[in-house]
Amino acid sequence: MIFENGNWGKTQYLLERSMDVETTRRKVIADNIANADTPHFKRSEITFEASLKRALDTEDYIKSEAVPARMTDSRHIPFFQPVDYHTVKPRLHLDYLTSMRNDGNNIDPEKETQDMLENQLRYQALTQIWSNNDRLMQTVMRTA
Repeated sequence: MIFENGNWGKTQYLLERSMDVETTRRKVIADNIANADTPHFKRSEITFEASLKRALDTEDYIKSEAVPARMTDSRHIPFFQPVDYHTVKPRLHLDYLTSMRNDGNNIDPEKETQDMLENQLRYQALTQIWSNNDRLMQTVMRTA
């Protein structure tokens, strides 16, 4: 990304990654809905936001409270391992522990439909923010 070093570039990068995750999440939810009648099918879900929050929190921690440690040997354990937000990836989790029906399927169509609607709202919000940021950057570029 062009402006990755500044806050604007970081914001755009995170918006882009979040939109990718919402697209993946939509595919997983659609797969869950499509297999609602498949015996022994187990639902999947995507997790991303908590890992991203932890990575972003480590940046703040490094700036404010991290204590530098002197490591004189490669076997030393560092005090603090920062997480780069670029390395955070969405994770697919299968729910093996629950069962909704006697055939072992654990898909609740109402919950999946609600998840699909929430996913769509999040994606629309992200595209609106992306569009607003793009419009703002175009305005800045025209006046510069």
